[in-house]
Amino acid sequence: MSSAELLQYFFSGITSGSIYALTALGFTLVFNATSVINFAQGQLVMLGGMLGVALYGAGLPLWGASLGAVAVVAAVAVGFERVAVRPLLQKGVLAQVIATVGASFVFETAAMLIWGRDAVGLPPFSGDEPLLVGGATVAPQTVWVVGLSVAIVVALQMFFRTTLLGKAVRACAVDPIAARLQGIPYGRLVTFVFALTGAIAAAGGVMITPISFMSYHSGSLLGLKGFAAATLGGLGSPVGAVMGGYVLGVVEALGVGFVSAGYKDVIAFAILLLVLFSRPSGILGTRAAGHH
Repeated sequence: MSSAELLQYFFSGITSGSIYALTALGFTLVFNATSVINFAQGQLVMLGGMLGVALYGAGLPLWGASLGAVAVVAAVAVGFERVAVRPLLQKGVLAQVIATVGASFVFETAAMLIWGRDAVGLPPFSGDEPLLVGGATVAPQTVWVVGLSVAIVVALQMFFRTTLLGKAVRACAVDPIAARLQGIPYGRLVTFVFALTGAIAAAGGVMITPISFMSYHSGSLLGLKGFAAATLGGLGSPVGAVMGGYVLGVVEALGVGFVSAGYKDVIAFAILLLVLFSRPSGILGTRAAGHH
C-alpha cells in the first residue's frame, strides 16, 4: 500500500472517528450525570441528520436548517429524559437500559413513518471540490466535521473547567448526594445535560449527512460505535470518549485498507473486546467516585 493510499484511509478514519467521538461524548455526559447508559444516543444523531434534511427541504438555508435541527433534537432529548429516564433513576440499571433501548426503537419507528425508508442527504457546507493533501484527497465537508468536532470538545472542556454550571455538573458526576446537599439543583442539571447531549448529537448528525447519507436506521450502528468508543476511551472520561472515537475510526479505516470492507465492523469490535479484556476501564478510564 502506497503512502498516499495509507493517508487516504487515515483521513477517512478521522472523519468517521469525529462522529463516533461526538456520539461517545453523549454517552459519557449522560453517564456522568445519571449513571444511565443512554442507548438511544445514536438515534438522536440520526434525528439531527433527518431533521436537517427536512428543514432544508422546507426552504430554510443550510445554516438555518442545521441550527433548527440542533434545537429540535435538544428539546426531544429533554422530553425523553423527563418521560423515560427520570422516573427510572431509582429503579435499577436494567429498567434504565430497557427504557433507553425502547426509546431508540420509538425514535427509529417515528423517523421511518415521518420520512420513509429512503436514505437522504444534504449538500456539503462549502462546496465539494476536494482538497489535495500529500497525494490524498480530502472532501471540504471532512474539514468541517473534524473542525466542528474539535471545537465542540474544546468548548466542553472550557465549560466544565471554568464555568460554575460546568463545575456543578462535574460535582454531580462525582457524588450526586453530596452535590444535592450543597444546594445544587440535581434535577435541573440532568435536564441540562440531556439537552446538551441532544444538541451535540444533532450537530454530529447534520455534519455527517452530506458525507454519508442518513436513513431511519442509521442511528443503530452509530449508537453501537459511539458506545464502543466511549467504553474504549473510558466511560466517564470526556477526553477518553473523544480519543476512543478517533482510535475506533482510524482502526476501522485501516482495517478496510489492509483486510476487507466486509470486516470493518468486526475489526472495530474485536479491538474493543481486546481493550476490555486487557484494561476493562478503557484507555483513560476512571469511573467517577460516586458510581462505585
